[in-house]
Parts: sequence; C-alpha cells; structure tokens
Amino acid sequence: MSMIYQTESKAQGWRAMAKFEDGREALLLLGRSSTQVRQGYIESFSDLLDEEEREQIISISLQRWHGAPDAGNWEHQTTLKVPVMVA
Repeated sequence: MSMIYQTESKAQGWRAMAKFEDGREALLLLGRSSTQVRQGYIESFSDLLDEEEREQIISISLQRWHGAPDAGNWEHQTTLKVPVMVA
C-alpha cells in the first residue's frame, strides 16, 4: 500500500512580516506571489492586529523564500507601506 501526500503545486514563497517597536515580528500573510501578498497584507494587518498592536508597527517587510522547501531562508525584498487605519 502506498501513501499519497497532498502537496501544493506551488509553494507559498512570499510573506509579509510586521516589525514592532520592541523588535518582535508578526506574520501578516503568506502567499504564492508578491502580487498576492501585496494585495492582501492590508486586510491581514487590520484583521490580525488589534489597535494597540497596529500602533506599534514600525515597518512591514515583503520577503521571498530562497532555497529548497526544507532548507532555505526568508530574504527581504522590499518594505511595504504601514497602513493607517481610520476609525
């Protein structure tokens, strides 16, 4: 009997990481393309972080996975605009 493993045809190779004033980081969004992450990170920013957390974000990094799926690292590609939430 053989096992069949379901894997995605394309890896989630891009992410948006928010950096707090104190140096902590939070994953905002993981996606298949830079376009997908750019289009979705603002919604994730407002959905995942509360008002106090949003005020402490100093930067958002768009990062790309570099290397094999099980042996690589995230590389900074560009800095995304920190959204300003209007009450």
